[in-house]
Amino acid sequence: MRAPLGDFSDASPAADRLDLLTPPVARAVAAGWSGIPAESVVFVDTDPAIADTAAFVEHHGPALLDASANCVVVAGKRGADTTLAACVVLSRTRVDVNGVVRKHLGTRKASFAPMDVAVGETGMEYGGITPIGLPAAWPLLVDPAVADTEWVLIGSGRRRGKLIVPGKALAALPGAVLLDGLGV
Repeated sequence: MRAPLGDFSDASPAADRLDLLTPPVARAVAAGWSGIPAESVVFVDTDPAIADTAAFVEHHGPALLDASANCVVVAGKRGADTTLAACVVLSRTRVDVNGVVRKHLGTRKASFAPMDVAVGETGMEYGGITPIGLPAAWPLLVDPAVADTEWVLIGSGRRRGKLIVPGKALAALPGAVLLDGLGV
């Protein structure tokens, strides 16, 4: 199979590579969502040593920067209450945590969740967190630019491998909210 973007030597339907995904991601891919065809989710096997965006783009080419998205876990706090949320923005942007995210969550303070919290709560590896398979109760905030991208390269739940999905499929994930100004 040829990946819909990039030049990857090992690409296949993600449903055929569930063994390489974390359990929550594998369950979500197997179940599908919002009528998105299973074959629309592509797994590309990649080197975990270059999972971080800068190293990945340096190795696989700068054109991928415009078609890659990062998923970060944010913790919003109001008094003793903490709300965890996931934010998905194009890799060439950053998440407006203290503006757009904080206001949307209705919290007094927002920051990136500590690594142990992000990993423990998602069941995914740090550096591979993906919006597919996140806890159902979490707000999933998606920048409209991600949804408008034909094909988006995202984490697979592990540092090894990436998923390629239509941008509109990310906007169709359960609980997803398109949020203008999320990526700045």
